[in-house]
Amino acid sequence: MSAYIALIHKDPDSDFGVHFPDIPGCFSAGSDLDEARSMAEEALALHIELLTENGEAIPEPSTLAQIMADPENAGGVAVLIPAPAMESKVVRVNVTFDERVLRRIDAYAEAHGFTRSGLLARAATRAIEDGSLA
Repeated sequence: MSAYIALIHKDPDSDFGVHFPDIPGCFSAGSDLDEARSMAEEALALHIELLTENGEAIPEPSTLAQIMADPENAGGVAVLIPAPAMESKVVRVNVTFDERVLRRIDAYAEAHGFTRSGLLARAATRAIEDGSLA
């Protein structure tokens, strides 16, 4: 299970506000820190569910260093909010490869501790997310 960094901030005369730098538009608030954290968990779960229903990509979580390097995040207190468990269904597919390419895929997968399917899924996901094949 992954987790996202939420930033909690408090302005005078307001509740504790929470936002997720990695997930634009995902924010919440609470009257105290406990409520703010609880509401952040709910907001994250609902936002990820909405992204999934709309077929949109779920952003990868950034590191604390990456988030705090942004000057806009300097005033926030970072808390780690677990992402909701995602249902997953494995689907079997039939693909065709040149034999030499398949040997290279298998050799790389074995050398790096992957199965063939695991390597191909990870490579495809990475290419889609970073647009490296576009």
